Amino acid sequence: MSDAAPIEHQGWLTGGDFTAADEPFRLFATWFAEAKRAEPVNPDAMAVATVDASGMPNVRMVLLKGFDEGGFVFYTNLGSVKADELGGSAKAALTFYWKSLQRQVRARGIVEPVSAEEADAYFATRSRMAQIGAWASKQSQALESRMAFEKAIARYAAKFAIGTVPRPPFWSGYRVVPAEIEFWQERLYRLHDRIVFRRDGTAAPWSKTRLYP
Repeated sequence: MSDAAPIEHQGWLTGGDFTAADEPFRLFATWFAEAKRAEPVNPDAMAVATVDASGMPNVRMVLLKGFDEGGFVFYTNLGSVKADELGGSAKAALTFYWKSLQRQVRARGIVEPVSAEEADAYFATRSRMAQIGAWASKQSQALESRMAFEKAIARYAAKFAIGTVPRPPFWSGYRVVPAEIEFWQERLYRLHDRIVFRRDGTAAPWSKTRLYP
């Protein structure tokens, strides 16, 4: 991170001190809304970290597709490496970084699958080609050539030429239910602001701690 910040980011874009917040999801909603206005590309991008059966960590970028007090939702092929690792540990960590706002949010907690109804509803909002791509992609598996993938796309495009494209049975979503959410705001001279919210369970109240940068 740089030692300097533009003048417009030295104050709080929301008005007031974000460290005064007493609940993380409302604060996240405010920051995410500001990120959607400020970030030119994919403000919903987040890193999802998992571990494999040997404990080796893995991380990749995905897109946030929903959030509320229940947690953060994303979708994937259930045969992918990330799905296999999520199934094994049922835990994950997330990081959002909004460069234009010099802000970062980290969260970690348990992972649960979304309902079939929720997955169906989201899948129906995807573009038709994205729906067909979900059928054609054997995510994380070896691909012999780009042409093989394009042939699979063409095959499913023909199969679903008429009517709606159903959600593949091997494609769904996960919800990360956080036990911890940390907010970080860059400041001049690396004198950053950080607060972390923690709770002992999904029904437990949040506690808040301010951290050294």
